[in-house]
Amino acid sequence: MSDVKDLNLAPAGKQRIEWAERDMPVLREIRTRFEKEQPFKGKTLAAVLHVTAETANLMRTLKAGGANVFLAASNPLSTQDDVAASLVADYGIPTFAVKGETTETFFSHIEALIAEKPVLTMDDGADLVTTIHQKHPELLAGLLGGTEETTTGVIRLRAMNKDGALKMPIVAVNDAKTKNMFDNRYGTGQSTLDGIIRATGVLLAGKTFVVAGYGWCGKGLAMRAKGMGAGVIVTEVDPIKALEAAMDGFYVTTMQNAAAVGDIFCTVTGNTGVIREEHFKVMKDGAVVCNSGHFDVEINLNDLKRLAGDAKVVHDNVQEYTLGGKRLYVLAEGRLVNLSAAEGHPASVMDMSFATQALGSAWMATQSTPLPAGVYEIPSETEHMIAELKLASMGMAIDSLTEEQKKYLASWQEGT
Repeated sequence: MSDVKDLNLAPAGKQRIEWAERDMPVLREIRTRFEKEQPFKGKTLAAVLHVTAETANLMRTLKAGGANVFLAASNPLSTQDDVAASLVADYGIPTFAVKGETTETFFSHIEALIAEKPVLTMDDGADLVTTIHQKHPELLAGLLGGTEETTTGVIRLRAMNKDGALKMPIVAVNDAKTKNMFDNRYGTGQSTLDGIIRATGVLLAGKTFVVAGYGWCGKGLAMRAKGMGAGVIVTEVDPIKALEAAMDGFYVTTMQNAAAVGDIFCTVTGNTGVIREEHFKVMKDGAVVCNSGHFDVEINLNDLKRLAGDAKVVHDNVQEYTLGGKRLYVLAEGRLVNLSAAEGHPASVMDMSFATQALGSAWMATQSTPLPAGVYEIPSETEHMIAELKLASMGMAIDSLTEEQKKYLASWQEGT
């Protein structure tokens, strides 16, 4: 039982999956380990993730570890239809994902996974977990736990936990250094520009590029935009992050000020209504607006539609809105531009993220007694192991502490 666009696309999808695997050596190592240890043997795992070639290799790893895996898309526009077909036809993994699916279909796919009564979950935005809590609370008692990959999802889950509404344990994969320092910074930084350039063909050199949010994603995006020759403005609500952006050489100001001078705007905050009516009104003719945060709420398209009326499609993933003679362009309907207009993060960085995801899930699955409800961090020794494997795959090595150094670090007596 699956729902994909066309199973005839499977050969192309398998080729894409195998190509990505070449650049995912850490996940390959973990798959070999899982085949022997079988941490998920007999357990049903439901995953709501971006259905890409990299994700397919994570699903293969989980299945190799004994999991009964079911996959659905975490975003209506991010699915690679050939990959979804290959997962079903070549790897026997039930998949529910069609690029461009409606919101109604999106949630029906989540319901299809929930119907399998999973004991483990994987989320990219927390839609699976929140749907279980809101509509299927009877399943909570049987859940061993779940993992959450995104900043946005972790924010939602921590809010649930604070309110006492979270009734299952969750590993915050996004908070792992092997995820956010690399995936969010280098992955989002590169793939977001890839999406913008594919959609528009714009030359970034000489443009004023506005980055909303200076978390790890914003840092990576600002760094990459600067490297392509753009002048970068950063907007923030956190004074510490704003100061960091300023010290990194970026001009920091309010969105209201930036709106009047920016050529390209990209939101990466995890919050809602970052670009809204008052900003659209002062933007220049030809300004490009996009989002690389998880949900399509960072750009208030309702405000824009009210100001301009209906949009018209002028290029793949580009909608034009006309406001009093000026034209504003929204990319990928305000959804994740790096996955909707491009192919998401490179496999080499997802290698670490999905290794962290797989090991976090295995950690929960193999606890002698189920963990209490709450949000958990990845064990530090797991992160170190992933980093060491990645370094080794890159042909690099690090030093080890001598016994004298260990003793020095563990003591307080010796000083100047």
